[in-house]
This record gives sequence, structure tokens and C-alpha cells, in this order.
Amino acid sequence: MPRKRVVTKREPSPDPKYGSHLVAYFTHCLMKKGKKSRAQTVLYDAFDIIGEKGKEDPLGVFQRAVENVKPAVEVKSRRVGGSTYQVPTEVRSNRSQALSIRWLISFANARGEKSMAAKLAGELLDAANKRGAAIKKKEDTHRMAEANKAFAHYRW
Repeated sequence: MPRKRVVTKREPSPDPKYGSHLVAYFTHCLMKKGKKSRAQTVLYDAFDIIGEKGKEDPLGVFQRAVENVKPAVEVKSRRVGGSTYQVPTEVRSNRSQALSIRWLISFANARGEKSMAAKLAGELLDAANKRGAAIKKKEDTHRMAEANKAFAHYRW
């Protein structure tokens, strides 16, 4: 952290095909070992599969999926007087977006389809329709925050 000035958040340049910052950010999170063109190919193939299966705009399905998976609250561990409490805290918008993208990618990897594009398309379609593993993760996070609401006064 610099002492003199505020660090500005840099937005990635928009995606070349769709012109969306969200698609570009998702591509960056999907990328492994610096292979950006491969990550873009996987994502675009997933969008093609979504277009064939869903008969609707793949970019709209993608944005709806990311919105549906975004958590509003999460729990953070806080140590008070020798015991650890799970304290519910609100999630900032950029962190909730990062969490939703991370969950979508990780649960897509765990699916059983053949290719990564098919896995990602299936997970995005499930998330857009409010079902699937990523939605379950969001609901579990919200449920845990609700259960530990009594420790909210330990928030910092």
C-alpha cells in the first residue's frame, strides 16, 4: 500500500467479441498459465453451446448466471477472548462478483461432461435457471450467515 496516493482499480479492456468487461474478467479468471486465447476459445464455445441449447442470447444468460450466484453476505472468522466466532459481514460488489465467477469456474471443473466448454455451458445454464452447485454454494453461504447472526456485533 502506498503512503502518498490512492491506488486506482484498473478495469480490463473489454472483450473483443462481445465488448463486455464482465466477459473479459471471466476470461482472465478462466485462464491458466497465461493462455488467454485458449480461455477465450473455451468461453466462446460455451456461449455457442448455450445458444444452441437455450435458444436465447448467450451473453444475457451469462450475465444472469453471474448475478444469480453473487452472494450478499458471507462469514469471516473473528477471534475474541480465546474462542473463534463466524461473524456475518456484507460483501462488497466487486468481491461478490469475483466470488461468483470463482464458484462458477470451480463447479464447472467438477462436472462430468467431456470438454471444459460443455462443463462451463452446463453450469452457466444451471446458474441462470437458479439451480446447480454454484447456486447451492451461495445458499449455503447465506444460510451460515443467517445461523451466525447472533455474532454480528463482533463485526469490525
